[in-house]
Amino acid sequence: MKPVYHDEPIQNVRRETVRLFVLRGVLVLVFFILVVRLWQLQFIEGERYRLQAAGNRLRIETIPAPRGVVYDREGHILVRNEATFDVLIVPGAVPEESVDRVLTTVASVVGVPLTNQIALAQASATQPADAVLPLDPQCGEPGLKECFEAGALYAPYRPIVVKKDVDERVAFQLKQDAAFLPGVMVESRARRHYLYGPLFSHILGFVLPVNETFLAQASASDNYELNDEAGMSGIEASLERELRGKKGVRLVEKDVIGREVRVLEQTPPEPGHNVFLTIDMDLQRYATEALRKGMEAVNSPRGAVVAIDPRDGQVLALVSLPSYDNNVFVGGISQSAYEQLLNDPRTPMLNMAVSAYGFPPGSIFKLVTAAAALQEGVITRETRLDAPGIIYLPNKYDPDNKELAQPFYDWLRSGHGRVNVIDALARSSDVFFYKVAGGFPGEIEGLGIEKLAQYAELFGLGQPTRIDLPGESAGLVPTPDWKRRTWGETWTTGDTYNMAIGQGFLTTTPLQMVNVTAAVANGGTLYRPQLVYQIQDADGNVVQGFMPDVIRNIPVDPQHLETVREGMLAVVQRSDGTAHYAGLPTSVAIAGKTGTAEYCEPLPDLSDCKRDEEGNLVTHAWFVAFAPYDNPEIALVVFVHGNGRDVLEGSKVAAPIAADILRYWFEIRPKQAEGAPLPVATPAVETGPAETTDEVVQTLLPPLQPSNLSATRPFHGQLVQTLPNQAELSVLRGTVRDVSGRPVANARILLTPEESDTPATYLMTDANGTFYYDFLSPSISSVWRVAAPDIPGAPELTLRVEPSQQYVVEFTN
Repeated sequence: MKPVYHDEPIQNVRRETVRLFVLRGVLVLVFFILVVRLWQLQFIEGERYRLQAAGNRLRIETIPAPRGVVYDREGHILVRNEATFDVLIVPGAVPEESVDRVLTTVASVVGVPLTNQIALAQASATQPADAVLPLDPQCGEPGLKECFEAGALYAPYRPIVVKKDVDERVAFQLKQDAAFLPGVMVESRARRHYLYGPLFSHILGFVLPVNETFLAQASASDNYELNDEAGMSGIEASLERELRGKKGVRLVEKDVIGREVRVLEQTPPEPGHNVFLTIDMDLQRYATEALRKGMEAVNSPRGAVVAIDPRDGQVLALVSLPSYDNNVFVGGISQSAYEQLLNDPRTPMLNMAVSAYGFPPGSIFKLVTAAAALQEGVITRETRLDAPGIIYLPNKYDPDNKELAQPFYDWLRSGHGRVNVIDALARSSDVFFYKVAGGFPGEIEGLGIEKLAQYAELFGLGQPTRIDLPGESAGLVPTPDWKRRTWGETWTTGDTYNMAIGQGFLTTTPLQMVNVTAAVANGGTLYRPQLVYQIQDADGNVVQGFMPDVIRNIPVDPQHLETVREGMLAVVQRSDGTAHYAGLPTSVAIAGKTGTAEYCEPLPDLSDCKRDEEGNLVTHAWFVAFAPYDNPEIALVVFVHGNGRDVLEGSKVAAPIAADILRYWFEIRPKQAEGAPLPVATPAVETGPAETTDEVVQTLLPPLQPSNLSATRPFHGQLVQTLPNQAELSVLRGTVRDVSGRPVANARILLTPEESDTPATYLMTDANGTFYYDFLSPSISSVWRVAAPDIPGAPELTLRVEPSQQYVVEFTN
């Protein structure tokens, strides 16, 4: 029997040996992989991770640049920057065990709702729950806790804006307690302050924080960041590049909870340029009040006044009523407040002088018709035409059938007799201009629509004037081709008749019509109306100066424009002129033209247009003028929108408003020397947000430079008298005079509400030592403090302000 050998132990040994060999190989491979990965991390990717680590400790932050200051032509500040404070929280920098304590403390100190439930409970009855705004648009929650949780989840190191524009005392308290409030930051920034609010809102516009849509449309070179502010309207928008400045940069070291340890490197920001406008603040104020009174007298909802210098196109005043307070947009406006402005039927945000949809100009357009007819030889200054109260235009297909003839009426139903062009302008004869433009069988061939439209465009109608404001309307100069494409109808002689007197399809803006008037006044030069006189850098160096910009020289012979000017002079000076009894000042020769423009305001059921008691269409009131006649220095337009109920005549409504404005310019206001250059004020240099209110005032206000103050005899102040005021807001008037009775110029006057430590605005005395403020609001505060901080020993006056009052004060030693 052979022996049996068992080879299983040997096989097991071999198997274990193989396993051990494989295990060792795996360990060697893993070790090799670790060594390779360590080498990769250390030598290949080491620099990237070192940069990431440094990025957690070192941060590059931008420093906002102060926006430029805007002045009027005399150097009065219209908009400036003020220091304000924002409270922010970085969710990722708040330790988990401190979250409840930090959020509760911040909500209590800052005054924001801790939770969504509290936010909804605090909403007023007029503010529905879905209208409650979030603390920060990025988190979308009104409660601090929910906003914090959302931020911690999606962007833990992006700061959450808890509240903007907090009180200075709150900001200092949070800064003082910073060691106990990890992740909480208080940032100072500059905030726009429009010193005169509604008075200049349509000119200055406003700034708003930029959003995602704005960033997507902006150029990368503009370097905008979310929540940066940018001009969205007015000069703020059109001169955004000049005003915004250039951001600074700083390299900051921060600790693990996000607190700033030190600033390693910093490049300071470059302040925006300062802008000097051509606007005369006093004329703007006076024109606004004159227009407001005129509108209230006829219950008009809207109106506009524009005054320009016909010698170079400088805009002296630009008024649109109703207006709005552009300060409500500072820092962002609530959706409900914005919708309230947009839905206001009076359209306060629409610039009636520039951006409105256009209005029929009525008889002020006869200036264009007259100039065109004279230049084309259709008439001469001696040509006389019959101007009865009504004419009948024969039917072109059956001219002998009088029943088919179309009647065209003159505003004066008794007619004007035989008149020439000067008579026709003075009396505003409609029939004369019907015939001149469209012709009349057996009497005159007429200018024709093609030539009439051509000259309207030469005078700048149907196209923007390119003023320094966004959103300008072009108006409309209709043509046969336009009517065929728009209405599918043929142009008729009746359409030409209507356009000849500024009716029908023709629409214009007040700015365009004052430009027409200026071109007639200066002999045919059509200037681009300009609002900007000069741009300076923060050091006072002129970056850009004013240069007149000629659009074109209108091809109308000087003698023909002189004939038109004579007609405008007759409007005012002749006893049969339509503006002779409008109360225009007689101390200077004024040339003008009235306009009463019919328009259709549909009835609620759209069955007809609104009419007055006699069945006439309701009208707008216009008046244009220039003065002095021999050497014009101002051209003016007044537009009063119809009230939807009455016929508003230019001679009775618009011309008296112009009379008040021109009386101020030539009789009340000290007349400027002919050709005197604009004074160039030294700008207030702004270096950035200050830390205290006193520093803000000292930084933002120009230094006082009185030349005749007595340091030995202190000033005293007093309320001299209180007078009634027609406007709802109250007025402050005052003077500052030295011991000898001489006026003190360039003295600052601060106006501060009783419950505030921060001045609401400041005034500067003029060359006569006077100051004036007509937006003194009792609704803001019933008690106001009036101080002259740089006048030696001048006391602080306290005024108890009531509506519709004038307060006259005096500082003197």
